[in-house]
Amino acid sequence: MSLTITWARIAAIGVLILAMLTIVTQRAEAAPISQGKTATASSVEGGHVAANAVDGNAGSRWSSLFSDPQWLRVDFGAATTMNQVVLRWEAAYATAYQLQTSSNGTSWTTVATRTAQTGGVQTIGFTQTSARYIRVYTTARATGYGVSLWEFEVYGPGGGPTPTPTPTQPQGPIVRVSEFLADCPFTHRLPDDPIIYPNLPGASHMHSFFGNLTTNANSTVESLLAGDSNCNPRIDLSSYWVPTLYVNDQPVEPVITTFYYLGEGVRPEITAQIQPLPLGLRIVAGNAKATAPDSTTIARWSCLHANEAGASKDFVNCPAGTMLESYLDFPQCWDGVNLDSPDHKSHMAYPVNQACPSTHPVPVPKLRQVLRYPVSGDPSRIRLSSGRGFTMHGDFFNAWPEAEMWQRVRDCIRPVIKCGANGRP
Repeated sequence: MSLTITWARIAAIGVLILAMLTIVTQRAEAAPISQGKTATASSVEGGHVAANAVDGNAGSRWSSLFSDPQWLRVDFGAATTMNQVVLRWEAAYATAYQLQTSSNGTSWTTVATRTAQTGGVQTIGFTQTSARYIRVYTTARATGYGVSLWEFEVYGPGGGPTPTPTPTQPQGPIVRVSEFLADCPFTHRLPDDPIIYPNLPGASHMHSFFGNLTTNANSTVESLLAGDSNCNPRIDLSSYWVPTLYVNDQPVEPVITTFYYLGEGVRPEITAQIQPLPLGLRIVAGNAKATAPDSTTIARWSCLHANEAGASKDFVNCPAGTMLESYLDFPQCWDGVNLDSPDHKSHMAYPVNQACPSTHPVPVPKLRQVLRYPVSGDPSRIRLSSGRGFTMHGDFFNAWPEAEMWQRVRDCIRPVIKCGANGRP
């Protein structure tokens, strides 16, 4: 009799445990209360709108422009009780952010703060609150892109997975970035090149210019310094230009143009010795006369958030809804004497084994040109004014005020700190 009772009790306990597991599973699988609600964002990049982050579709996402801060907001339409959020980050995640609630969409209360984050799926619990709005407010990006969420899931009491505890120590390796940047939109097109063909208007193939508004065949460092700029920061009076891109023989300009100044590419002890780019320095990267992809092909083409890992030396076929992007790194070792050279390249060199060669002993910030064109589809429709995609090249005429360049090298590059357009972390 005693044995029978024991087994009966065990069976009853088993039924109870199964019921409890069923309840837990049902709660975990409950749809977030944010799903299908109205979502808005601080910015949208590449057609990846805010609504994508609350549609319950793991294949669609919201993406912001490439700056800090950014936010994504959900409007429930009326006061709603909530106590948990799940953030499903795309590869472009935020390393620091806050969760904030509001009753009016204007005044915000922070309910959770996270720093030193590593992306992926993050579950954040917070004290139960009732509000009409909730938003994730990001303050630091992990990549040069914006921030991007597959899903922004909000749950009320009894819904959602187990919260991820707040870490007391940073999780995973801390990646330090040595960087400052300038966002310089398209300004104008001219068949001019003040480096290759100075004082010869119309002698060049068509170029698209960025930054300094006055650039033409007759430009000098003095004329650039006396001009104006559309860069952020506006203090950057430099001129940047590339061969114009055409689709079906119609010019198309990049909608996102970012110029990164980096301390990477050389060993850490060399980064600590990087010198400012000298005023008036002229650099040309790439080969406008290339007849096939070869070692002189510096630029790489890819599709934004689609096949970055499969970058090509020639144009690629980008899926609908993405953008064609071009990356180009300029040489970062200077001979220490000449601001230009007869071939416009010999005064500069690329590092060898993460160090500058003895012929070019002065390390300077590496300029990385990133252009994103509103172009997708068949690459046979695309050409540059210089030819195929492997003829992509970039020209840079430095007109940063010397004090501004020095401050950014001192405060951002040498100490390996990621700075924004204002030259501050």
